[in-house]
This record gives sequence, C-alpha cells and structure tokens, in this order.
Amino acid sequence: MLELITDPAVILSFLTLAVLEIVLGIDNLLFVQIVASRCDPSHQMLARRVGLLLALGTRLVLLASIAWVVGLTEPFWTFDWFGPEMTYDLSWRDVILLGGGLFLLAKATTEIHHHIEGAEGGVKGGKYLSLGAAVVQIAILDIVFSLDSVITAVGMADHLSVMVAAVIAAMIVMIAAAGPVGNFVDRHPTVKMLALSFLLLIGMALLGEGLHFHIPKAYLYFAIAFSVLVEMLNLWARKKKARVKV
Repeated sequence: MLELITDPAVILSFLTLAVLEIVLGIDNLLFVQIVASRCDPSHQMLARRVGLLLALGTRLVLLASIAWVVGLTEPFWTFDWFGPEMTYDLSWRDVILLGGGLFLLAKATTEIHHHIEGAEGGVKGGKYLSLGAAVVQIAILDIVFSLDSVITAVGMADHLSVMVAAVIAAMIVMIAAAGPVGNFVDRHPTVKMLALSFLLLIGMALLGEGLHFHIPKAYLYFAIAFSVLVEMLNLWARKKKARVKV
C-alpha cells in the first residue's frame, strides 16, 4: 500500500482520474440541483446531499463489481435488419444509456415547460416535490451517470484502491460545491434555464452513445464552457448596468 502512495505514476493517475471524475460529475450535479430545487426550501440542501451520497454509493458498488460492469458492454442482441453492413449490437450498457437519455430529455423538457409557463422555484401547481420523489428521480439517473464514470475509471487506473480514492475525492468536492452552486442557480433564472439546456444536450449525448454514435466529450464540455462564459458576461454586464442606474 505504501508503494502505491509513493509511486509517482499512481499519484498522477489518481490526480488525473479525480479531475476527470469531477468533470464527469458536473452533469450529475446539475441534475441533482434541478430536482432539489423542486423540493420544499427546507429540504433542498438535504436532497442535494442525499443525491450526491447516492451517486457516491452507486459508483463504489459498481467499482466493486468491475467484472460485471465490463460484462455490460458485451452485446446480447444483434440487429441486422438492414443487411450485414448495418448491424447494431445491443448491450445492457446501451439499454441503460438509451433509457437514461430518454428520461433526461423528458425531465429537462418538463422542467423547461414549468419554468417558461411561470412556475416559481420548485412549485408545480402550488405543490412541492416530496423528498422521497426527488430521491427516486436522482437515484435513477445516478445509475446512468455512475456507469459512465466507472467505465472511465476502469480505463484510467490499474488499481481498485486508486479508483475508489479518486471517486471519493471527486465526490467530496462536489458535495462541498453543491450548496454554493445550487444557491447561485436558484438566484439566477437564466442560469437555471442554461442548466436545463445542458441536461437536454447530455440526454442527446447519452442517446447517441446508446446508438453507437460516439460524440467526443471534449465537444460537449467546450459547448458547455463557452455557454457558461457567455452567461457570466451577461450577468456581469447586468450587474454593472444596475450599479450605474443606482
């Protein structure tokens, strides 16, 4: 164990994987925040923490079942209805990604509808989302996000202990950032709309992955980063204009 801690290659692998896990966890954090914002204000922080702890637990369980996770990528059905040149191999990973993508598209579209139609905060028809319902929704998507995260971890590190340490470190950062990020999103409706748009983008990416249309993650993260930069400039300009009026 001491050799692993002092090995520069292992340390570099841990740091790289931890950063990647944080980046891959951004979509998970956004979804948790969107769902938590629909709860009673007194339950929102609890919903965020429970959601992220569920994400951590799911990742650790999947890491402990690496052989099973790897087996999920093996096809169990082959579709060749359009000839041998256009076959489609369906695996359980594809099923999870397709289901998760459809769920995310439906959820984000519904939330955008509520937002545009004038529902305030987490209220829908005067009712808050219950803590139990929020946790169930978060748990469903945690499986999809965790699967992608764990497969990345398996490909990046050779030691299970390094994978576990990196996942835990990344989740600690996300839990610490959940409160400030959530409050910031709640204070700025345009940022919440942008976050919902990101969920639509991620849902389409999951569908693409499930259909074997690989979309490089760098493209998605560049689009998200660019949109965030533009929105930050808009918020800064709006704040500056408000100061001038005063």
